[in-house]
Amino acid sequence: MLQTGTRIDGTAAAPPVDVRELRKTYGDVVAVDGVSFTLAAGSVTALLGGNGAGKTTTISMLMGLVVPTSGEARVFGVDMSRNRHEVLHRLNFESPYVEIPMRLTVRQNLEVFGQLYGVVNVAERVRRTAEELRIADLLDRLYGKLSAGQKTRVSLAKSLLNAPELLLLDEPTASLDPDTADWVRSVIENYCRSRSATIVLASHNMAEVERLADRVIMLERGRILADETPTGLIRRFGRATLEEVFLDIARRRVPQAVEALGTARR
Repeated sequence: MLQTGTRIDGTAAAPPVDVRELRKTYGDVVAVDGVSFTLAAGSVTALLGGNGAGKTTTISMLMGLVVPTSGEARVFGVDMSRNRHEVLHRLNFESPYVEIPMRLTVRQNLEVFGQLYGVVNVAERVRRTAEELRIADLLDRLYGKLSAGQKTRVSLAKSLLNAPELLLLDEPTASLDPDTADWVRSVIENYCRSRSATIVLASHNMAEVERLADRVIMLERGRILADETPTGLIRRFGRATLEEVFLDIARRRVPQAVEALGTARR
């Protein structure tokens, strides 16, 4: 049996994500400032930080939607600023804040996205994905008429249509009731395990991060402040939950520990 990260010829495959000295500026504003990290296949990594920390810009550069000012964002060995078309079929993105065409039905939207990602037998794939995500009863409804929670589930279904090896999730359970949110987290967990998929998760729900992520990259003002396991961060700050750690960092309630984290990353 081949090990994860090994090609058929036995040579090492490029990591799903390899970011080197990534930097993005908008005029005098530095959105991302020299970020570097590598993600292994089958891992779930949470990008955390307050508003303006650089999470969305980093994800946008991973998708090739934003060109770095300097540095590289490589996905499966491909420079996303130059050749993203080579690997787009191997990744997908989900965010409840990115609307899809309102005047199309859910089925029409999913079939269009399936075709864009080169999915074979699109209609059947849409049917199966809709059943798995419990949105089969929504397929012939206009997307624009759905509730916020229903749109979130449709967005997740869209992101899984092409069975991506790299899945980028931005607040995947936003607008969902607690029961549905818990079920969606189980779907994400099962997908990651069954496919050895790599997941990048941006979320403000710290309980969600604790459950799903095996690694946390904490961003502050475009720089990496911390990079370790959720348990490691909780232990370092002497807290009971990751949410308490996040608040400590955001409010500088333990300034010595926060400064030590930043120094360790430089």
